[in-house]
Amino acid sequence: MKLRHYFYLLLLFVLFVPASHTNGQEKDKDKNKDKDGKWEFCQNNSNWGGRPSFNEVREMTIAKPGLLTVDGKKNGGISVRGENRSDVQIRACVQTWGDSENEVRTLAQNVKIQTDGVVQAESSSDEHWSVSYQIVVPLNTNLKLMANNGGISINNVEGNMEFETTNGGISVKEVAGSVKGRTKNGGVNAKLSGNSWKGAGLDLQTTNGGINLTMPEKFSAHLETGTVNGGFSSDMELTVKLKDFRRGVNINTDINGGGAPVRVVTTNGGVRINSAN
Repeated sequence: MKLRHYFYLLLLFVLFVPASHTNGQEKDKDKNKDKDGKWEFCQNNSNWGGRPSFNEVREMTIAKPGLLTVDGKKNGGISVRGENRSDVQIRACVQTWGDSENEVRTLAQNVKIQTDGVVQAESSSDEHWSVSYQIVVPLNTNLKLMANNGGISINNVEGNMEFETTNGGISVKEVAGSVKGRTKNGGVNAKLSGNSWKGAGLDLQTTNGGINLTMPEKFSAHLETGTVNGGFSSDMELTVKLKDFRRGVNINTDINGGGAPVRVVTTNGGVRINSAN
């Protein structure tokens, strides 16, 4: 059946990149926001029961590898942005929390950032620390990103990309190439531009989380999207199929003549498709 608006479900979108821990008050936290009201990278913006905490940014630059691999370990989000450059700039936010000022500083000193082969943090302690990454790469870069408790964001990069997190959202914007991403507990946000996908295709999937897909009305692709348990709404007129008397819907169709595959699906969550001018 042809629909412009079908079901409406409050869209779950989670992009969780662990933030620093602090015992400051709300009015002090506002000082750490940028001009758009968003938290600056690695600023104290959360309160862990008033426990002492410590955070610092470590910066390093490495040569562009054939494949940039980043492992967020137990706790930590990963943000990657492409720009016109030849090397890779890494900003690592090291955060620790504990029972005393001396403890949290010692924990931070024990965290070492490795960049040989895999970008990752190591420590003799298994608890009370996290490292999140803000990375700037050349426009054409191949990526392999892994996280556990943290979101993954990629912006303005073309290449072969594979990324996965367990508890955290995934977000892609202005990307191209062969892009495959997965999360178990988190939302998916994808923004496409131009008239068609450049490269092999896009494949994003979440188990528990909503989908927010934005693309131009004249974008050409083979679109696959849908949900098993969740609602659906769209600014674009699409052919929607009900899933076996369930509440979910499924879309598997060519749009504007077809093209590279664009697959963005969820199991438990709503789907929202936005039209970009």
